[in-house]
Amino acid sequence: MPAFQYRALKSDGGIAEGVLEAAGRPEAFRQMEGLGLRPINLAEKAAEAEAKKDSGLSASLGSFPLGKKSEHISARVLENFTRLLSSLLAAGVPLSRALVILHKEASTPAAAAKWKEVYDLVVDGMSLADAMAKSPKVFPRVYVAMVQAGETGGFLDLVLAQIADFQAREKELRSKVLTAMLYPAILLVLALGVVVFLLTFFIPRFQSVFAGFGAALPMATQLVVSTSEVVRSYGLFVLVGLVVLGFILRNWFASEKGRRVWEGLMLRTPLVGPLVAQFAMSRFCRMLGTLLGAGVPLVQGLNVARKSIGNQILVDAVSQSIERVQQGGQLGASLADCKGLFSGAVLEMITVAEESGKLDAELVRIANVTEGDLDRELKTAVAFAEPLMLFFIAGFIGTIFISMVLPIFTLQQYIK
Repeated sequence: MPAFQYRALKSDGGIAEGVLEAAGRPEAFRQMEGLGLRPINLAEKAAEAEAKKDSGLSASLGSFPLGKKSEHISARVLENFTRLLSSLLAAGVPLSRALVILHKEASTPAAAAKWKEVYDLVVDGMSLADAMAKSPKVFPRVYVAMVQAGETGGFLDLVLAQIADFQAREKELRSKVLTAMLYPAILLVLALGVVVFLLTFFIPRFQSVFAGFGAALPMATQLVVSTSEVVRSYGLFVLVGLVVLGFILRNWFASEKGRRVWEGLMLRTPLVGPLVAQFAMSRFCRMLGTLLGAGVPLVQGLNVARKSIGNQILVDAVSQSIERVQQGGQLGASLADCKGLFSGAVLEMITVAEESGKLDAELVRIANVTEGDLDRELKTAVAFAEPLMLFFIAGFIGTIFISMVLPIFTLQQYIK
């Protein structure tokens, strides 16, 4: 089991340091909370020496090297920043001093440079949310929106803690999706490799044998041989063309119009569409429930939570519901038109929770249940995809093999 080195604030304001064993970072944080500690820094023992080396590059805010600002700041570094900032603010540390501590505790030069940039903007009189909005590649829009809500309501420490928990859950769910798609992706790559090998090396040798006998090839064999000739003669050009086409499509899908087309296509795709909608609904409910639990007003929470959906078509649908809530409508009834996102059962649960005053807890519970269902459906989809891909792989290779074997049965009469 991994060992984690930690620094944390005690209830009396002192600093505690130590080592604990946990299966992962979330469990380590839970153990620290059980001990009554507020995390300042948490690092695996294997990465401790490197983290100390990075944080020891400077002893003061102004002397840390500010190069490599473009270096990527990982999700784990951002999560540590968020959780530590929440702990410091909850302990009564002023925001400017908390940012100085974060700078000194930064594990990489890029992170230290970014935290100093945020500090400079805050000291100059800018709000924390506006300072973070200056770096959209580091702080996502929904992150900035939640910080803004916390600043406005006076509970920034609570919102930051919720953001850190939200980031941990998002990372875990994304990891499950990537793990589920790994094996089918490997099968697809292997299948393409086998097909290319057959078309470029195996079939030309059979073709020379058939040509020596002057045999008339069956239609299936002629198609396979023609495909082999195209791949060998123009394969490089086809590959370059596919790369260029992929680059063009990528740029187009990055545009507003292209992104909407792609998102609409994903929603209409069998199997994939329902999973995308469930994932979006889970993120929306968790975000809204988290904000409401932190004391954010409903309308403001809805405006923040809709940014977490990720699909602009679904965001537009929710935006219309928000307008009805602003006009005095109930949340459950207002979301009824978003049928692609909320099922009838979910809407009923939201309506009942709203009437009983337990909307925040119910939204988080719905998110937990939905994520569990999503996990099971992903496993089912992958279990279905694996034999399906094996079937297509066997079909491609079998078709090529049969096409090359068919002429053998007719060679005997040419030999005679």
